[in-house]
Amino acid sequence: MYQDFLAARITQLRLNLGVSARDMSLTLGQADNYINHIENKKSLPSMTSFFYICEYFKITPQEFFDEVNANPEKLNALVADIKRLDENTFTHIVGIVRAILGKKSGIK
Repeated sequence: MYQDFLAARITQLRLNLGVSARDMSLTLGQADNYINHIENKKSLPSMTSFFYICEYFKITPQEFFDEVNANPEKLNALVADIKRLDENTFTHIVGIVRAILGKKSGIK
């Protein structure tokens, strides 16, 4: 079960970045088939390697296991940008997002 999730999640995140399994493996300092073996459920990464994989994707381990968030790196960048907004602009953005989702803002 965990092996299936791990393989699928690494594949999803890697494809979102548009990088090959081989290039990712080599960037991590591993053999060229390292990620391929994980994605094909032939092996599991060590905890240290898992942390390096998370660093590669620029996400935390918690974000890695957040199945609902298909693009954690993009979400993190968006949140960083939103944090730089003034209060009025932030309130408008929240209202727009909630309107798109069909929810009332609740922010005054």
